[in-house]
Amino acid sequence: MSAKSAINKEVFIPHDEKMLAAVQVKRRTKKKIPFLATGGQGDYMTFICLSVTNKKPSHLSITKVKQFQGSSAFIKRSQWTIDQLRQVNGIDPNKDCPEFDLMFDNAFDQWVAGSAGEKCTFIQILHHTCQRHSSARKPEFVNCQSKLLGGKTVLKKALPTVLC
Repeated sequence: MSAKSAINKEVFIPHDEKMLAAVQVKRRTKKKIPFLATGGQGDYMTFICLSVTNKKPSHLSITKVKQFQGSSAFIKRSQWTIDQLRQVNGIDPNKDCPEFDLMFDNAFDQWVAGSAGEKCTFIQILHHTCQRHSSARKPEFVNCQSKLLGGKTVLKKALPTVLC
């Protein structure tokens, strides 16, 4: 089973949610760790996931999920609603690069995806989903390639038919 399938099964399905997209990421800048950090600095994989609730009205969330070395379990670390997402920064609209930033009301994270293609797929699905389901206040997408904000090439394969 792939990591993304396992995340959906372990983290989202039990809470009556469906994962729409996920991207494995690493921090682009080191985060300051308090003296008595909980969870330590061990090796782990981080995923940023977009999910939607199965009940109407649908609620969209972005969730940070981690898998620590030596464990097969995925752990939900942070979650924000789409209404808390202020900005998605694609870093450079003129070239494919794996870096992107997410700015929320109370958090700002700088990420590097596994590849430029994974980042592009995630941003395209996030943009499309925000346009269709978000409330009056939609996040701003800056420095993103125009093909991600208007095209449907990736979306036909990636989004479930419920959303299209």
